[in-house]
Amino acid sequence: MSNVTYHISSLLEKMTSTDKDFRFMATNDLMIELQKDSIKLDEDSERKVVAMLLKLLEDKNGEVQNLAVKCLAPLVSKVKDFQVETMVDMLCSNMLSDKEQLRDISSMGLKTVIAELPPSSSSVTLTASVCKKITSQLIGAMGKQEDVSIQLEALDILSDMLGRLSGSLVSFHGSLLSSLLPHLTSSRMAVRKRSILALGHLVPCCSPALFSQLIEHLLAELAKGPATSTTRTYIQCLATVSRQGGHRVGEHLEKIVPMVLKFTSVEDDELREHCFQAFEAFICRCPKEMSSHIATVIKLCLKFMTFDPNYNYEADEDEEDSMDTEDGEEDQESDDEYSDDDDMSWKVRRSSVKCLEAVIATRRDLLLDLYASVCPALLARFKEREENVRTDIMAAFVTLLKQTRPVQQSGILSGATEEPAVSMLKKQVPAVVKALHKQLREKSIKSRQGCFCLLTELANILPGALGEHIPALIPGVVYSLTDRSTSSNMKIDALSFLHVLLLSHSPELFHPHMQLILPPVAMCVDDSFYKITSEALLVTQQLVRVMCPLDPIPGGPGGPGAFNAKPFVQEVFSGTLRRLKAADIDQEVKERAISCMGHIVCCLGDQLGAELKDVLAIVLERLKNEITRLTAVRTLTLIAASPLKLDLSAILSEALSVLGSFLRKNQRALKLATLASLTTLVSHHSASIRPAALEPILVELPALVDQGDMHVSKVAITLLTCMSQASPSSVAKIGSSVLPGVFRLVHSPLLQGDALAAIMEFLQALVVSKNSNLSYSQLLNSLSSPFHSAQPQSQCQSDSPALHRQSYHSVACCIAAISAVCPKETPAKVAELIQEVKDPRSPEPARVLGLLALGEVGRAGGNLGGSAELQAVILEAFSSPSEEVKSAASTAMGSMAVGSLEQHLPFLLREISSQPKRQYLLLHSLKEVISACPPASLLPHVEAIWTLLLKNCECQEEGTRNLVAECLGKLTLVNPAQLLPRLKQQMATGSPLARCTVVTAVKFTITDHPAPVDTLLRDCIGDFLKMLQDKDINVRRVALVMFNSAAHNKPSLIRGLLATVLPHLYKETQIRKDLIREVEMGPFKHTVDDGLDVRKAAFECMYTLLDSCLDGLDVLLFLDHVEEGLKDHYDIRMLTFLMLARLASLCPSAVLQRLDRLVEPLKATCATKVKAGSVKQDFEKQEELRRSAMRAVAALLAISEVEKSPAMADFANQIRTNAEMASIYDSVQGDSGLGPGENMDTS
Repeated sequence: MSNVTYHISSLLEKMTSTDKDFRFMATNDLMIELQKDSIKLDEDSERKVVAMLLKLLEDKNGEVQNLAVKCLAPLVSKVKDFQVETMVDMLCSNMLSDKEQLRDISSMGLKTVIAELPPSSSSVTLTASVCKKITSQLIGAMGKQEDVSIQLEALDILSDMLGRLSGSLVSFHGSLLSSLLPHLTSSRMAVRKRSILALGHLVPCCSPALFSQLIEHLLAELAKGPATSTTRTYIQCLATVSRQGGHRVGEHLEKIVPMVLKFTSVEDDELREHCFQAFEAFICRCPKEMSSHIATVIKLCLKFMTFDPNYNYEADEDEEDSMDTEDGEEDQESDDEYSDDDDMSWKVRRSSVKCLEAVIATRRDLLLDLYASVCPALLARFKEREENVRTDIMAAFVTLLKQTRPVQQSGILSGATEEPAVSMLKKQVPAVVKALHKQLREKSIKSRQGCFCLLTELANILPGALGEHIPALIPGVVYSLTDRSTSSNMKIDALSFLHVLLLSHSPELFHPHMQLILPPVAMCVDDSFYKITSEALLVTQQLVRVMCPLDPIPGGPGGPGAFNAKPFVQEVFSGTLRRLKAADIDQEVKERAISCMGHIVCCLGDQLGAELKDVLAIVLERLKNEITRLTAVRTLTLIAASPLKLDLSAILSEALSVLGSFLRKNQRALKLATLASLTTLVSHHSASIRPAALEPILVELPALVDQGDMHVSKVAITLLTCMSQASPSSVAKIGSSVLPGVFRLVHSPLLQGDALAAIMEFLQALVVSKNSNLSYSQLLNSLSSPFHSAQPQSQCQSDSPALHRQSYHSVACCIAAISAVCPKETPAKVAELIQEVKDPRSPEPARVLGLLALGEVGRAGGNLGGSAELQAVILEAFSSPSEEVKSAASTAMGSMAVGSLEQHLPFLLREISSQPKRQYLLLHSLKEVISACPPASLLPHVEAIWTLLLKNCECQEEGTRNLVAECLGKLTLVNPAQLLPRLKQQMATGSPLARCTVVTAVKFTITDHPAPVDTLLRDCIGDFLKMLQDKDINVRRVALVMFNSAAHNKPSLIRGLLATVLPHLYKETQIRKDLIREVEMGPFKHTVDDGLDVRKAAFECMYTLLDSCLDGLDVLLFLDHVEEGLKDHYDIRMLTFLMLARLASLCPSAVLQRLDRLVEPLKATCATKVKAGSVKQDFEKQEELRRSAMRAVAALLAISEVEKSPAMADFANQIRTNAEMASIYDSVQGDSGLGPGENMDTS
């Protein structure tokens, strides 16, 4: 006998003891054993344990019984299936017992077993057989009319089972429905409610026929005009079915809604409440199908939102008008005391408000109508006497505010007018403040929290809008901070609102109220609850910036009428100092105290006198502490950059040493903050820093200049530049230690943008410095030497990698930057570069670099000598056999023209006209000119360039035509008012090729940042989008590409046109057989689809619209076209899989409606196998398709209610049982990093 078996036997023996304590301890020990993963029971032990636990369920001691029930949970997974069935049999028969205690404990046992059963799809046999046993017994138990308690327990267990394992009960669904429906008319309300709950769990998994049967039954019973209490039950059932069944109710709504509307006129408050709850469920779950009824529902909600027959609000208002607001507290108390237990009208008001909130949340398209009708009605109801209803009214208003937030902040138009809804909200601000003014002084904490939540949202949406109302709001905030009965959460909400208010409004607005605001905030800083202290320190920090703004403003510090902060300095300082000194406080408080003190020192340090030294010493102390060092570094940066130019000499030397040590740490955030802090200290306090103090820092910097982290490199090089300028004596050391790393970075393919600019500035500082050991020519040689020994990219061997194209550009920029600060030595270098380009013996990389460097020197305005010679050299380079040299010549020509338009642009335009063979390269040069030149300098040349471009807009070569289009688009940005109408005219007169060019040009006028062209473009983009209806397929394709660009960069341009554009977009997603042709290739026939590119462009547009204009899409119609795409060409299927995954997270309810239709193409893709003998590329494409499809499946399985779809449950089971599919699924989940809630058990 094994140790485990022996131990279990001894426990079982103790369980038969007459002493209840022995039985309890033995059962407890058994539970601990069963919870161990390693335990394995033999067949005999299983049987004995099961028998003993079932016996203990009848124990006389309640605690032993409860423990026995708890033991059942781990036992389910430890014993064989037939033992679980034995347990279930016994529990079911006990549940029908006459003994109430045994019945209750057996019900608990059944619920425990059900909760532990594996999901129906992963272990079909056990779960299905157990469910069948329980269900047949429960159906019998529900029929026992004489004993209600048995019915209630049976319904409870059935709800649990249907909720978890409905898929295993499909065969019982019909009989369950038949058993449950009669209980809706039970004389006991508890039975009705539990029957409704069980029906709710049955609905998601039942067949469409059964669902229709349920709805038809409910409607037929309601049509008979039953008693009010029964009507209430049926309406409640409809609401539950809608919430659980979701979209399936949609097709029945035309019958349901008129029926429910009819019952709102019945004089019964609870029935009306259920009617509004039903409407709320319909609106949330079937927004599209409810569209035709929304106006009626809103009207009804507005009517019953004010339904309070037992209370006269008008008399209340008259009293309020005749009294001072200060003395209105007695009335307030009497309002709160008013109560009528029989008055249920508040339930009607609350349910109507919640229904309105559902409308607001789901119908953003009705926002303007809602502001016209619902917004004033909600404001008028802020006076509601019932606290719960009032809170819900405020929550509905907050939802309205959230819907008013702009859909997407990116792509805002230049000079765009604000959204109409925002304008309407601005007009309502005075009414909002007036309605909340009294509420802020009420005793009700819940109401005040609702007010602060609403005001915070309002301040975030309309920064500055509450400015004139601050005198009315501040007393309410102060009251909530000082009132003794105020809860901690209330104080946190009040402080949070005050913080948002301070951030979103001008500092001078708060100056008159500083005396009122500061004392309660200072009191909160000393509060014992850390969260209040933390929030109060954040507010204090903002108050310091209000008293003494860092950004000078008219009338600000030092100006006339500047605010005198002196009376408040000590109060702000002393409270913060106490928190700064405390060591035994929460981490968040420590960090905020340091940050707050940093702002006090930065803004008011000159008024702290001798105490400044003590504060700096504490900051230094915090700098040495591992927990607070990051916050301390940022605070030190703030203090160092203070406009007050504070004396930091007391801590400077030690601080530099500590900061230097941080540069060795692995924590990236600390490294970056330290570099920023050192740069600030060196820039602002160089006079107090000895060169020797910088040496330890200099030792650490070379390791940070590395292409592994470009941002850290950029910040480190900026610090080096500051050190070079601040400490000239260190320059030689800086040069020798850091330059090798800098040169490696310059030659890196990753260098660009800010990091490149930082290196250029650093090299300039080195050359200018007299202490540097490096001359102009030495630096240039070090930069360009790799290009003289490197091979051209075309001839590069695999073991000697060629220099990347980006490194040519980086070195050329560095040569130009160094030349700009050495004007005397530049002409000689230019001559050398020209000679190198002309010399055919020069290595190709050296010629490419020479051309680019000449271009960059010319762009920077450097002296290039005679233009004729230079132009001749460039033209000669255009004839080079090397593509790299040609491309470099093209770039150089453009760059030189940018630096000297008058000298080079006319020549460039002449060449474009006269040299058709070089046209493509010359147009590249022209594009560079148009892109880089300031609009003012280009204006005189616009006509000449425009005329030239229009002559070439019908060029047969697509590449040249696209370049012309890009030039036209970018040129239009120079003078949009004049050129955009001409572009529009050109669209009407030209050939299909010209129309393609014009539409592509429009794409290049749509930038990703605000531009003057935006307002003009918004007025005429509709005309350009008419090209989606063009007869020529290529014009339609480029129109789709342009539409995609607008949707991505400036969605506000096309949002209003979606209704007219989308039908044409969807039309282009269809496969057209007339565009499919067969081409004979020798003995083979090859199918060519000329419509594929257009379809791809259309689906790309659809994908972009999901991110930028989701609120303007009819998602169900959108899904119809996604479904078609799932069966299309490889490229389109890859796109639609991405769309499906995106839709699963954005619109899960709509995806659930189409789920059964979407599963089939996914199944087909995952199951398809490539024919034997196919090429490797076919295998790779199919593998990628399957992975993409599986990603979409993973996204679908992450939807909370997806497992209730039989088709999806079946597919999930297929994935689990198929080793190949399960392997793909697991790898996909690993790639996507799905959360724990999205995992599927593939064991």
